[in-house]
Amino acid sequence: MAYDADVIVIGAGLAGLAATAELVDAGRKVILLDQEPEQSIGGQAHWSFGGLFFVDSPEQRRLRIKDSHALALQDWMGTAGFDRPEDHWPRRWAEAYVDFAAGEKRSWLHGQGVRFFPVVGWAERGGYDATGHGNSVPRFHITWGTGPGLVAPFERRVREGVARGLVELRFRHRVTGLSRSAGSVDTVTGEVLAPSGIERGQASSREVTGAFELRAQAVIVTSGGIGGNHDLVRANWPERLGTAPERMISGVPAHVDGAMLGIAEETGARLINRDRMWHYTEGIQNWNPIWDKHGIRILPGPSSLWLDARGNRLPVPLFPGFDTLGTLEHIMSTGYDYTWFVLDQKIIGKEFALSGSEQNPDLTGKSIRDVIGRARADVPAPVKAFMDHGADFVVEKDLAALVRGMNALTKEPLIDEAALHREIVARDREIANPFTKDLQVMSIRGARKYLGDKLIRTASPHRILDPKAGPLIAVRLNILTRKTLGGLETDLSSRVLTEGGEALEGVYAAGEAAGFGGGGVHGYRSLEGTFLGGCLFSGRTAGRAAAGAVG
Repeated sequence: MAYDADVIVIGAGLAGLAATAELVDAGRKVILLDQEPEQSIGGQAHWSFGGLFFVDSPEQRRLRIKDSHALALQDWMGTAGFDRPEDHWPRRWAEAYVDFAAGEKRSWLHGQGVRFFPVVGWAERGGYDATGHGNSVPRFHITWGTGPGLVAPFERRVREGVARGLVELRFRHRVTGLSRSAGSVDTVTGEVLAPSGIERGQASSREVTGAFELRAQAVIVTSGGIGGNHDLVRANWPERLGTAPERMISGVPAHVDGAMLGIAEETGARLINRDRMWHYTEGIQNWNPIWDKHGIRILPGPSSLWLDARGNRLPVPLFPGFDTLGTLEHIMSTGYDYTWFVLDQKIIGKEFALSGSEQNPDLTGKSIRDVIGRARADVPAPVKAFMDHGADFVVEKDLAALVRGMNALTKEPLIDEAALHREIVARDREIANPFTKDLQVMSIRGARKYLGDKLIRTASPHRILDPKAGPLIAVRLNILTRKTLGGLETDLSSRVLTEGGEALEGVYAAGEAAGFGGGGVHGYRSLEGTFLGGCLFSGRTAGRAAAGAVG
């Protein structure tokens, strides 16, 4: 029986594009399938901020950041917390990925035309001891052009493969089954969906117009995770993070539904670490949504006062930007699924960035002039739009009005003005003193010792109740679904493994479907900037391995 292609790739996100590009370089014939229309090529990477994790990069060295492979590996392992028998391959992938990030990753991307913003961000600072969770130094490199700028070279390579007759793009093809016609998995079946002219990210029709069956020597699964399927998120929610939130907003469209993971599992693949997931605690409802329950993450600097639903400060070291899942665990222990930032215009203007390519038109559009204009603005335009239109924002000149606005946004009026006033005054009193016992105040002063934070990410220490810094602002923060950290177990060649530990012949996996490598390269937590890079590394590995296995 004849094959339709050498390899079928399922999913046209970043991992699928990277895998397909490598197959093209090897001269292999590929069919690339995706259930969404062609305008959604690049998947979730298109919407991203374009953050990448590098170790000892030229950008770091120019900012006098001393990084090393040993330090990065220490941070990764302390963050991952690998503690299960099934963490064998994830641990091996983690070691390989840190090697990649400290080695050829930057030069490989640079050779394809990818460039980087000169200021390195410091995400997931941890706040524990040296061997615990978090980045010891800034490592978050923003792609010049954000997510679209990172997708572009891989899409270009794939389309060059189309022009050479090596790649066939089949959008609106939803896979429903994998099967064997010989010894290995070589048959992909599914449904053809009606054409759709919707804009990228919007919900597309699920009208079925036909069926398909395709055969190839190998199949690469790059279909993404479960973040758009809230029922599946709740079903896999780990006890260690408390009860799943009653209400969540979505950082990804609904078609990121995890269906392909179940199909692969039914075929014999081993799905591991399904209770490991990465959801953000600083989500805000998009005032101009593209998909249902569309949320945006605030990338905060360290100065906002972070309060629980009753107005209590979150415990040390759960400051903005320090420990995402530690904060999530604490929030879920309070009995409420939301929190508050309380700050002022001086802080929001300097410290708020919004995750997403569409929320950063200056960086996405590669405009130096607009980047300079953003730095000079009292409040960047995308942030100002949320202040003016966002359902989660309260902006007032005095604290009494602010509290009234906060209580109007929630089912119960839980914020007490007198208690909040005492909390802010106590914090402001520490700011006025060169000495302090407030560890958040220490972290603000420490952040400003790093030039990148001082220039664009951390406001100068000041009193929140200082009228010159106003108006006052409160932001209700929601739980925002995002990444699946577990996935299909793979060896270092991206071959999918079975429950018995053998390779599922003919099947490879990459990207979020493979837990970004091995079935969970991040372990329990991420260092940030490692999701896009994980898609690239695992996609490249899968493409090269599959190219070598077919002939």
